[in-house]
Amino acid sequence: MTVENKARKSRKRGDGRNGFERFVEVVTSLVSHAPFFYVIVCVLVVWVVSLPFWSSTTKWELALHTGSSVLSLLLLVLLQNAGRRSEEAAHEKLNVIASALSDLMASRARDDEDLADSVRILREAVGLEERH
Repeated sequence: MTVENKARKSRKRGDGRNGFERFVEVVTSLVSHAPFFYVIVCVLVVWVVSLPFWSSTTKWELALHTGSSVLSLLLLVLLQNAGRRSEEAAHEKLNVIASALSDLMASRARDDEDLADSVRILREAVGLEERH
């Protein structure tokens, strides 16, 4: 029994990633390491030190709020995309394991009616996330 889902089909066409997904992978790798944190801390220090160069504190605060809001929104979208792809990969792995297990159980279920019923239930469950 072969399990087909969107994640598996996309990997059959080369590496299955478009330009955006490769970009997300690079950004996720950069953001999830300590240097990104240090860069953000340095930007905040520069922002705090720059207060005397602004004509008003309102504009000074607005600069930080606008920049952090835009950065947060972009990172949220990118990290959500990375999480979705990770979830799809995990589902595919579980489906392959369940399919292999059901095949093994089916080979042993010829004499055991309960095991045959379990095989049927397991095979129905494979790909369940695609039906809901």
